[in-house]
Amino acid sequence: MMDVKDLAHVALKAGEILLKSGAEIYRVEDTIVRICTSYNAVCESFALPTGIFISVKGTDGKEQLVMKRIEGRTVDLQRIELINDFSRSLQNKQLTYEEALNTLKAIEESGSYNLMTRLAGAGVATFVFTILFRGTIAEGLAAMPIGILIYILSQKISEKGFFQFFQFFVSGMLAAMISLVVVKIFPQLSVYRIIIGSIIILLPGVAITNSIKDALYGDIVSSMARFGEALLIATAIGAGVGIGLTIGLRWM
Repeated sequence: MMDVKDLAHVALKAGEILLKSGAEIYRVEDTIVRICTSYNAVCESFALPTGIFISVKGTDGKEQLVMKRIEGRTVDLQRIELINDFSRSLQNKQLTYEEALNTLKAIEESGSYNLMTRLAGAGVATFVFTILFRGTIAEGLAAMPIGILIYILSQKISEKGFFQFFQFFVSGMLAAMISLVVVKIFPQLSVYRIIIGSIIILLPGVAITNSIKDALYGDIVSSMARFGEALLIATAIGAGVGIGLTIGLRWM
């Protein structure tokens, strides 16, 4: 058994990992409650894309209120699945505080796909979406290295700690300028299809989907926050592409 303080800490850590991995709000709140009820505690949880608030009351009547500010969100479906499995396993076997915390740390530190696999995924996605938007195979092949380069640049900017919208703005601008250079060398290619294919990996599709799911589950505040963030990201990408085209067309 855990005392209320330790249980609140474990539930908070699980919710933090879920939010940082791009999970829906209802899933975060449900997982927190599921963990607490596994130890016969009464729990109320309230989550936003940028924070979690948890109130836990144990069988001994003691209460604990904890909160956590969330920064640096991404999309990691593997971690979401692992946390889901962890919360459900507690219903069959209760863990000690140390065991639960070690399990959560292992999930948090679990590595994603290696760099080469992620770059291959970015290249394939770029090629496929170029074809999807009625591009030719040649245009898809031209967009692949641009998409890979954009992915690397985006990751490097993120690691340096620059704010998110600057990351997408610069990535969009670079995609447009490199695409213009490619079309200058191969005039038969369409610059617009190459740009569309290369920036598609930047678009916040998961965030938009989650905002709709949050709205359907009644989490209106979270839904509007996610949708607003996704809209600003799309705007930053569009502004970057527009400025990149303006600069490139003027000097080429």
